[in-house]
Amino acid sequence: MKYIQFNILFVLALITLPSTLAKLRVGFYRRSCPEAESIVQQAVQKRFAADKSVTAALLRMHFHDCFVRGCDASILIDSTDDNQAEKAAGPNLTVREYSLIDQIKSMLEAACPQTVSCADIVTLATRDAVSLAGGPKYNVLTGRHDGLVSSASEVNLPGPASTVSEARQAFSARGLTINDMVVLLGGHTLGVSHCSFFKDRLSNFQGTGVPDSTMDQELVTNLKGMCGSNPNIIWIRLHS
Repeated sequence: MKYIQFNILFVLALITLPSTLAKLRVGFYRRSCPEAESIVQQAVQKRFAADKSVTAALLRMHFHDCFVRGCDASILIDSTDDNQAEKAAGPNLTVREYSLIDQIKSMLEAACPQTVSCADIVTLATRDAVSLAGGPKYNVLTGRHDGLVSSASEVNLPGPASTVSEARQAFSARGLTINDMVVLLGGHTLGVSHCSFFKDRLSNFQGTGVPDSTMDQELVTNLKGMCGSNPNIIWIRLHS
């Protein structure tokens, strides 16, 4: 589990705009805002104590942000009358913990006005949440610039119904390998899942009237039981 979590954050670090990559370094705020990483960590730790699903939420936010225009926090931009931002795209309608990022930003503005980017806040907060969930604690490159463009039409994330070929094409277009794809999509086994995304595989796969034969039958039975009692959301637990 720790290996998977480390690789998720490592791969996300690769999905960044080339124009900003050369400027990133560990300890970017060491002089301009020496308490920056500590402030982020304390806020995430407090939130994690109240709701441990924050790890899955931040991982998802970070992935959905990085996959569009790089890790530039453009997912945080609100829509206007003239523009539907990334937040309004279908895959992002259930992204959460925006309020936590806003809270951390306010704390950092009080300590170091106009210094720490939202893109770095999301990246650092995700790293800290993964660490709190049992993953590794490691240094993160910082110094990202916040994006100013956010458009729902640019959000084209591989979804639950994507074929392997479609998913591979989406990741390849961003310079990522099949190993990167497995790590990032595998990260979705942390947190919660909506039964509606896979219930057809449990009983009527592709109109056959029977479960998907490629699935482990014990898993099919367990998922049927969980989805029957709660048709909207089930918890997915990883065993290390």
